[in-house]
Amino acid sequence: MSRYRLIAAEKAHHPVSLLCRTLGVSRASFYAWADRGPSTHQQTDQQLLEQIRKIHRASRGTYGAPRVHAELRDDYGVRVGRKRVARLMRTPAWSAATGAGAAG
Repeated sequence: MSRYRLIAAEKAHHPVSLLCRTLGVSRASFYAWADRGPSTHQQTDQQLLEQIRKIHRASRGTYGAPRVHAELRDDYGVRVGRKRVARLMRTPAWSAATGAGAAG
């Protein structure tokens, strides 16, 4: 966890100035981090996650990361690493959207 995320998580319990001083960051840098939007990489991950969900649904939930990766490459022309596809398919957002992990 980054120092900034820790400050954001704990600011309800402790003053931001105390947390920043303890963790060795300036308050200005914390607030700049908090005001910044998602990075380009995070935005790309979101778009990629939508394509992965579409492919996974089309396969009726049978495709894992290797097959999804192959379909992204062959059918959609998307150049992305298989490990990135696997990482996105392991995220909590993926589990909630697909119902993975439910007893059945």
